[in-house]
Amino acid sequence: MKIVICDDSIEDLIKIEKLLRKYMGSYTNTEIEVEKYSNPSQLYNKICGKELADIYILDMLMDEKSGIDIGNRIRKADSKNVIIYVTSSDEFALDAYRVQAARYLLKPIKEEEFFEALDYALASTEIKNGPLYLVKTKGGFVSIPYSKIEYIENASRVLDIHLTDGENIKSIFIRKSFDTEIEELLNDKSFLQVHKSFVINLKHVKRLTMNNVVMESGKSIPVSKARSAGAKKEYLIFASEQYR
Repeated sequence: MKIVICDDSIEDLIKIEKLLRKYMGSYTNTEIEVEKYSNPSQLYNKICGKELADIYILDMLMDEKSGIDIGNRIRKADSKNVIIYVTSSDEFALDAYRVQAARYLLKPIKEEEFFEALDYALASTEIKNGPLYLVKTKGGFVSIPYSKIEYIENASRVLDIHLTDGENIKSIFIRKSFDTEIEELLNDKSFLQVHKSFVINLKHVKRLTMNNVVMESGKSIPVSKARSAGAKKEYLIFASEQYR
């Protein structure tokens, strides 16, 4: 994954890179390449040449080429790239919205807001394996391709994520509800909550009964009575769509 920082203020460029490096210290499971530009025209020309990054952190007000100029060029090249704007003025927020910027941060940048913006950017970024599920573990942030998740169990407010290769990844203690933690997954039609403590990937279901679902790994997941009828219906719809 490549992240680009562009700011014509060397002082601000160094500050942003320092924050980014601090964030990356907790994000150990993905290789992240960082490129820095103090000359916006140089970055603009690279984008014109189809040399693209996954995430852009751009100053809004720069000489020669503004952050909006660069943002428009990015969108013409590839609409999936994530843009985060940093600026000393809030008067360009509407312009940032027009280029579908993920976040609009005011200088001086607050660490908490910057880290939240990066969390969002990384979770939104689609790489080779498709969408990623971002989870915070004791070892730092881990990004997991949706396709590799077989099921997730909420065990004493810890997410126990079972992967298709047999690996287990455990989150730190979750402060939000399980429903909130899995909300983004449930927006994908491949995932279904079958119990208050379980969400499954329908792509890896071997067999479904009224009381449980058997995954490809052989693991039997309980299906609650309240969700049984709905789970069966959703599974049949999903299965039928796979054969269209």
